[in-house]
Amino acid sequence: MSYRRWILVAVGLFATGMAFGLAMPDDTVNLFAEDLAVIEELAKLLVPFKFSTAVFIFLKNTSALLFSFIFSPLLCLVPVLALTVNGWLLSFVSVTVIKQESVGLLLAALLPHGIFEIPALIIGEAAALSFGTMTIIALISRKRRNQLIPNLKQNIKYMALAFALLLPAAIIETYITPLFLG
Repeated sequence: MSYRRWILVAVGLFATGMAFGLAMPDDTVNLFAEDLAVIEELAKLLVPFKFSTAVFIFLKNTSALLFSFIFSPLLCLVPVLALTVNGWLLSFVSVTVIKQESVGLLLAALLPHGIFEIPALIIGEAAALSFGTMTIIALISRKRRNQLIPNLKQNIKYMALAFALLLPAAIIETYITPLFLG
């Protein structure tokens, strides 16, 4: 399957997660209030305008993509979960922010770095899905084993592109997004 199709699969999984987040009943926010409070506390530790914050965000995001890529041969469960859970979380938090604050605050919080981070997630997880699927196929079919190494090399290039997109995302999230929120 071409990489373009893997991108479409990744977008579809992300959109499915978003649909679940949008479909959640209004009282669900109360179920996750404790979890949201923990996330808010963690966010307070990430001080805006500090180099260490940008480094932390970049390393967290790249390690999550790398983890997904490495464990993708396990029935592609990690990339599927990463895409759907991130889509769900994005829409769930977006609805909550819009109800409690405004669309403007949501856009100010997401758009500056999200234009890099979301494509990086899609590109990286599409590479993980491609590699995981090819690994499974190579384990099952001796005829296709010779395709595994070229697939790995190609997907490493896509992962590098995803990592490259995560760098400006982390810098923007640290130095520019707080300006819109302050």
